[in-house]
Amino acid sequence: MTPFRSILLTALLAMAPTLAGAADTVTTTPVHFAKGTSSATLRGTLSGYDTVRYTVAARAGQTMTVTLGGSANASFNVFAPGVVPGEGEALGNSDEKRRWSGALPASGTYVVQVYQMRAQARRGEKAPHTLTVAIR
Repeated sequence: MTPFRSILLTALLAMAPTLAGAADTVTTTPVHFAKGTSSATLRGTLSGYDTVRYTVAARAGQTMTVTLGGSANASFNVFAPGVVPGEGEALGNSDEKRRWSGALPASGTYVVQVYQMRAQARRGEKAPHTLTVAIR
């Protein structure tokens, strides 16, 4: 092994505990509607680069409306069934009013991912939030 590779390997091994501890927490929370209702409101708090993935089952052709309240640091994206957050394109995201509404293209489990923007996440800020999901 060359001296350069040896130094590089040593540096990477020394950083391994730091990199392992830097993992972000991803919490998955199912959304359930009370009997006879078509919407639900959930409360949560996230900090740093943590995210919450709210999952909700819906059918093609229904309309989903998502509204986010609480900390202005929190934002959200909506992902269609089979699309993994961070690996595929979002179906929709929060606008300036922190709201999104759209017709659903497929039946299955949708994911509403709540997260903080990079500047707030980097500072480790907390983002208490209220998420309302309605399906009509």
